[in-house]
This record gives sequence, structure tokens and C-alpha cells, in this order.
Amino acid sequence: MLSLSRIHAIFRKEIWQLARDRITFAMIVMIPLVQLMLFGYAINTDVRHVPAALVDQSSSSAARQFVADVQASQAVRFVPDFTDISKAKAALTAGKVHAILVIPADFNRRLDERRRGGGRAIAQWITDGSDPMLGNAVNALRQMPLPQLSPTHREAALPPSALFEVVNFYNPERRTAVNIVPGLIAVILTMTMILFTSAAIVREREQGNMEFLINTPIRPLELMLGKILPYIAIGLLQVAIILGLGHALFAVPLPEQWLSLWLVTLLFILASLTLGLLISTKAQTQLQAMQLTVFILLPSILLSGFMFPYVAMPKPAQYIAELLPATHYVRLVRAVVLRDAHWTALLNDIMVLAAFIVVGMTLATLQFRKRLD
Repeated sequence: MLSLSRIHAIFRKEIWQLARDRITFAMIVMIPLVQLMLFGYAINTDVRHVPAALVDQSSSSAARQFVADVQASQAVRFVPDFTDISKAKAALTAGKVHAILVIPADFNRRLDERRRGGGRAIAQWITDGSDPMLGNAVNALRQMPLPQLSPTHREAALPPSALFEVVNFYNPERRTAVNIVPGLIAVILTMTMILFTSAAIVREREQGNMEFLINTPIRPLELMLGKILPYIAIGLLQVAIILGLGHALFAVPLPEQWLSLWLVTLLFILASLTLGLLISTKAQTQLQAMQLTVFILLPSILLSGFMFPYVAMPKPAQYIAELLPATHYVRLVRAVVLRDAHWTALLNDIMVLAAFIVVGMTLATLQFRKRLD
């Protein structure tokens, strides 16, 4: 027969155990709070202010008015002008801009032809097709009215979709899989590298193997490096599997810059492993290590640009995203795999990952103590 008193005793025991486990108790409160803030505040599919380059070969007053009308739509945000189309394309490859507006030298003549019912496009958009969401924001501008054109003449002219010529670079078919697969590398590496490493030292502590390490002359930094080195090979193997299957199943292009890919991937793996070591210095059990990994994984998926465009997020969310290694790697891996960018064009994100590794490894080494507690 069931005993309510015994059930109540076990119930009180579990409550007290949760109360003593500060990390678990904090996760009970923080995980729903973080998800609410991320989904309700930071995640925004209404893409605006897409960084764009302007190549104005006309330099006419009509062209300047036209650019002002485009910028007033708030769909794009023009960075300082590029007088050379090759420099604008280099910025597109490096991910500094996501679209290029090219105004031809004969813009005024094209504009007059459109007013008389002609069908030639008055300008050209070059978009980064590797991110379909950003491309959609630019494509919406194709429906904007012709500058200084009366409604009567607009009806006589060709449809507004012919106002611009739009060229999609890197993903002409605008397939979602091309965008998702490289970003998926960042998510999988974040999950596996952090979880494996954070559980490694905690497992040593739980199984009592730390006693053997205490009696050896090994230093904290040597222990940290010895723990993470085996997982570097695992991470590189996972990258090869994802890219191979992505190419075979979804026709995702294989990168031409393999050296750049392995360089940026190695940096990200080291950054993720370093983050896992930091977690291991705080977690007391493997369950706590798993909980903290999930706590890091959620923002890494939602704020890194893997699912939602980074440029559409509010500024506070972008500041948080910049602290996550996954944000920088998503930019790097998509630039290398989809846009064939060389690592020398991606130094900003590379330096951030390198700094994260140095700072994280230093903190993990300082917090680690070769003693049982």
C-alpha cells in the first residue's frame, strides 16, 4: 500500500537536493528566461538595414535622389561608396556587405526610356545568394516605384519587377540547403566539442581518477592541452562528414580554399574546446556540464546567424552574439565554403577566435586546481 509519508519524504529530499545544486537550480530559471528573451526580443525575421555597397557610375542628381529613395525604404544601409566594382565584389566575398547596387553611367538615359515605356533596367543589384533571407530583403526593392514617375506612365510601363536587374552570386537558385549545411557545422561542433570537453575533467573527478593526476608532475596547462588534443581530430572528422554528405545529398559546393577551411575550423574547434574546459572548472557533475552546454548551445544556434540573419537582430542581441565563438565561425565557414573567400580576407573574425582561445585557456588554467574538493 502506498505511503503518503514516504512519498513526502522522498519529495522533500529531491527539493532539498535541487536547492543545494546551484547550477541545476539556476538552469531551471535561466533556460526558460533566455529562450523567452531570444525568441521574443532578439529573433527577428523582418530583415532591414542590410549592409550594401553602392557603385555610382553616373554621379548625377537623379542617381543621388534614386539612392536616397532606396535607402529611405530601410531595407538596405549603404556603407561608404565603392568607386570600383571589383572592390565591392571583394567586400561581398568577405561578408562585409551583402548586396551591391550598381548605377550605370547612362542612368539618366535609362530613366528617360523607362518614363517613355521602355523596358530596360535602370540599375543592377548584385546580392549574396548564400543567405536567401538577405536576398529576399533586396528583391523586395524591385517593387518600388520608378523615381518621379506618374501613376499613368507607370501603368503604361513594364511591371515594376523589371526596374532592377538582380544577379544572385554564390547561390543563384537561392536554395536553403546551401545556406544551412555550412552553418550546421558550427552548431554540431559547438554541441559536441563543448560537451565532450566539459565532461572530460568532471568525469575524472567523479570516477576518482583525479587522485592519480595529483600524484603526477603534470601541470594544469599540460592537463588542459592533453584533454583537448584528441577532440581536434574528432572535430575535423565531423566537418569532413558534414561537407561530404552535404555535397552528396544536397549538392552543396565543396570549398576551393581547403587550407582556409581547415585553418578557421581548427581555430573554432580550439575555441569550443576551451569553452568546454571553462565549464568543466565550474561543473561538479556530468549533469551540470550537460546543462551548462545546453545553456551555451541555445544562444549559439539562435544568435550566431545560423537560423536568423545577424543584421536583423537588435543591437543588444548583436553584442551578445559577438561574445559567442559560433557567431564568428558561421561567418567564416560560409565565406570560405560558399564564397571561396581566402582566410586573409577574414582577419577580423579570425583574430577574435584567436583571442578567445588565449583568454579562455588562461582562465581555465587559473581556475583549475590539482586537488580534490
